[in-house]
Amino acid sequence: MDERLKKQLDFSMEIDKEKNIFRQTHLSGHGRNENDAEHAWHMAIMAYLLREYANEEVDITKVMLMCLIHDIVEIEAGDTYAYDAENLKTQKAREDAAKEKLYSMLPQDQKQELIALFDEFEAGETAESKYAHAMDNLQPLILNDSNDGNDWKEHGVTAKQVYGRQSRTKLGSEKLYEVTDSIIKKHIKKGNLKE
Repeated sequence: MDERLKKQLDFSMEIDKEKNIFRQTHLSGHGRNENDAEHAWHMAIMAYLLREYANEEVDITKVMLMCLIHDIVEIEAGDTYAYDAENLKTQKAREDAAKEKLYSMLPQDQKQELIALFDEFEAGETAESKYAHAMDNLQPLILNDSNDGNDWKEHGVTAKQVYGRQSRTKLGSEKLYEVTDSIIKKHIKKGNLKE
């Protein structure tokens, strides 16, 4: 086997570990905690299905790839809960170190390609990255909604915190932000989100 193919296959096996990184979000129907790979798969399909609601025209293949790779770094860095203020302080440094370690397993051209894609997602400045962030926000929100807001209740999350995170959804899709807003308001009214 040549060196390039060996690196690609080694990386392919390494990313299997993403299935063992569990998130705070639960599967629908009050299921177990979702893993990172399930989250990435779910949001990539949602990105494709909901692409007509993106604020700008997007390269949907690029968006889907962003969705699929954005949490691979958590194999090394661990999952950082969206509302964990303390761990959010060190998230970028942890993920940057993980990005370098994991993507360095690939041939140089693919390493550069995936790091550039990851960095574009993180910067959130292009139409594709804004829309991918909308998916990253909407996907756990609809799961939490399907579970009667239990993840928010369990962690004592406030409406202000959820609105703060969801403000990025509006940058990628005004229409999907309207859906988000109605879900948040419903859970405020039900007492699942503290005001």
